[in-house]
Amino acid sequence: MKDLTLPVAKRDKLGKKTRFLRRNGITPTHLFGHNIESLALQCDTIELGHIIAKAGMSRLIKLQIEAEKQSRSVFIRKIQRDTLDGQLLHVDFYQVKKEEKITADIPIVLVGEAPALKEKGRILTQPITHLGVECLPDKLPPQIEIDLSPLKEVNKAIHVSDIVLDPGVIITTNHDQLVVKVSKVQVEKIEVVAEEVEAEVEAGVATEVKTPTGEESK
Repeated sequence: MKDLTLPVAKRDKLGKKTRFLRRNGITPTHLFGHNIESLALQCDTIELGHIIAKAGMSRLIKLQIEAEKQSRSVFIRKIQRDTLDGQLLHVDFYQVKKEEKITADIPIVLVGEAPALKEKGRILTQPITHLGVECLPDKLPPQIEIDLSPLKEVNKAIHVSDIVLDPGVIITTNHDQLVVKVSKVQVEKIEVVAEEVEAEVEAGVATEVKTPTGEESK
């Protein structure tokens, strides 16, 4: 998989002054990490948007800081957007050390088709959408693909214990956790009893009104 590289520059505009950066197509960012000096940075908004779309928050990025010869290995830790128009406001990067293991929640992607779903009245349930893992930064998978083809019968399921990842990638999610399962759709049958219907109809019929007899008025 091709490495993702993002060029950034050091930032001197802080606080409320960052709004001027955004107006010019630049997003303020911040770099921090364990035992490193935090840095205020900035980068092109469009280029940053492309990186976010490809990397999400689980893929390693090479951060190329202006005037530094060597890139830094980082993950996106936090993304701030405007609640009204979705504009990028700020992004935090976390620098990692390639020799130190990290933990992350990796998105699960379902691939293929479950043969059991070809029958009517079947449904696929997926209780979890991410899987926790621990590994070295360069071993971190961007996503975990789950093949649905083994689900050939109703009630067939795939659990965390069934997932096999590359050597060196340890799954931290409970191995008994259900990932996907094919089940029957539960449909409530409402039976209409004829006697009850007839009783309701009879109750709604107006009763005959008898006119009392009496002397005619003179």
